Amino acid sequence: MPDLSLESGVLSRGIRLVAGVDEAGRGPLAGPVVAAAVILPPDLTGTEPWLQFLDDSKKLSHTRRERAADIVHQNALAVGVGMVSPEDIDVMGIGRAALAAMLLAVGQLGLEPGHLLLDYIHVRECPYTYDTIVKGDSRSYSIAAASNVAKVTRDRLMVEAEETYPGYAFAKHKGYPTKAHFARLQELGPCPIHRRSFAPVAQASMLFPAGP
Repeated sequence: MPDLSLESGVLSRGIRLVAGVDEAGRGPLAGPVVAAAVILPPDLTGTEPWLQFLDDSKKLSHTRRERAADIVHQNALAVGVGMVSPEDIDVMGIGRAALAAMLLAVGQLGLEPGHLLLDYIHVRECPYTYDTIVKGDSRSYSIAAASNVAKVTRDRLMVEAEETYPGYAFAKHKGYPTKAHFARLQELGPCPIHRRSFAPVAQASMLFPAGP
């Protein structure tokens, strides 16, 4: 379970606000990569009951992730969300796009963090001081909070995409490379939100050269 030890270590250096940052959607074949940044109140003790709802979003059920995201919005000092489109992912590459989404999320906080706790990612440039934490969403409440907001936000976008692009079952697999998704790609070809730089999409594009 996460705790506040990483946040406490930063705050003990005289830094007032710490933002946890995480992204969702590096692996899918379709849709944006979405990131969230969360600043929790600096006076938390770690014993607040609502904190027990927070954990790595990958460990939680859909219902518990939705509940966790709602709790974050209710209790956090600030929440920011950023995203990078499939088209920009194709241009930038997914690594750079994920970091760009993270920094966009920080920029949407409305408060200036003094330090970032990033779920592990290779950082090329960053205008803030930061730590990249391996499995940070399992170790830090701030990163776990961001993990759930990012995942829930992206999942909702992919459910909406089901209405715009019926037939791909986006509401079910959220764009991830499942067997069902591969089958739809082979039958229908890529749609406008597919990441054409990803190999399975590029291969399907060759079968539908005049596709959307």
